[in-house]
Amino acid sequence: MVLITFLVVGCTGKEVKETSQKKDMKLITDEEKPYIGFLIDTLKEERWYKDKALFEEQVKSLGGEVKTLAANGLDDVQIKQAELLIGEGVDVLVVVPHDATISAKIVEMAHEAGIKVISYDRLIKDADVDYYISFDNEKVGELQASEILKKTSSGNFAYIGGSESDNNAILFRQGAMKVLQPQIDSGKIKLVYDEYTEEWKPDVAKSNMKNALSKNGNKIDAVIAANDGTAGGVIESLASVGLAGKVPVSGQDAELEGVRRIVKGVQTMTVYKSINQLATESAELAVKVAKSEEVKTEKTINNGKSDIPSIFLEPIAITQDNIRDTIIKDGYLTEEEIYK
Repeated sequence: MVLITFLVVGCTGKEVKETSQKKDMKLITDEEKPYIGFLIDTLKEERWYKDKALFEEQVKSLGGEVKTLAANGLDDVQIKQAELLIGEGVDVLVVVPHDATISAKIVEMAHEAGIKVISYDRLIKDADVDYYISFDNEKVGELQASEILKKTSSGNFAYIGGSESDNNAILFRQGAMKVLQPQIDSGKIKLVYDEYTEEWKPDVAKSNMKNALSKNGNKIDAVIAANDGTAGGVIESLASVGLAGKVPVSGQDAELEGVRRIVKGVQTMTVYKSINQLATESAELAVKVAKSEEVKTEKTINNGKSDIPSIFLEPIAITQDNIRDTIIKDGYLTEEEIYK
C-alpha cells in the first residue's frame, strides 16, 4: 500500500503563511540536489499510483529529491499543498491540476517565488505555465471513436465524457467529434446523449448511461466512454438491461479492470498511454529545468493566456488483438493479472 501524507490539511492559515515566507530554505540536506515538488489531483484512480511511483523513482535516479502530495480532488487542498512546497523551497513544481482554471493560482504563487511550473498530463488554463507534457489528447478521442465505428457505424450513439473541469476531457471529446461529425452530418449516426461526468466518477457515469437508456427506450447502439472508470459505470447500466457485450463501449488508461473487461468482451477498447514514458520524461524535464539546462520542445499549445512549450506523446488503441504486444510487452500489466 502506498501511503500519502496530507501534510497541509491540518495547517492553520498562519502556519501556511509562515511556511510560504521560508521560500529560500530547502528542507533537504544537499542544496545541490534538484528538489522537485509533485502535486497530484487524486489517488482515487489506479493509474495515478503508477505515475507517482515512476516519477519519484526517475527523479531519484537522476540525483534529485522529490516530495509528492495528493489533494483528494479538492482545489483548496491542492493550493495549500502548493504553498507548502513553495515554502519548502522546491526548484520546480510539477502539477496534475484538479481544476484547470483554479490551478492558475498555483502558477502565480510559484512564479512569485521564482519557481517554474510543469503541467503534467492535464493542462493548467489561463496561466503562464512554463512547460506542458502529456499525450496527444485529441488523438485519444479520435482513437476511441474510430474503434467504436469499426464495430458499429450507424444508429444511436451516446457520449459519456470525463470531468468538464479537466481540460483533457474537453480535448478527448473534440477528438471524438472529429471522427463522429461526418457520420452525424450524413445521418448515419445520431448522437442521442452527450454528457460530461462530474469528477470522473463511475457512479455518475452509470447514472448518465441509465438516463441515456431511459430517454431512448434502451435503443443505444454504441457508447464513447472517456476512460475506463466511466466505461465501468456505463457497462453496469448496460448490464442491468441485458446489453453488456452487445453495445460497443470505449475506454482509456488501460486500467486492469478495463483490460479484463476487454478480454471478457464487454468493453471494446481502451487507450494505452505509456505512464512509464510520461512519468520518466516528465521527471527528466523537471530535473533539467531545476538545473537551468536547455530544454527543447517542438510544439506549443494555447491555454487561453499564452502558447505553452509542450511535449506530446503518442497514445495507442488497445483491443483484444494487441494486449500482449503492447501493455504486457511493456510490463505495464502482466499476463497473470489480465487473464487470471
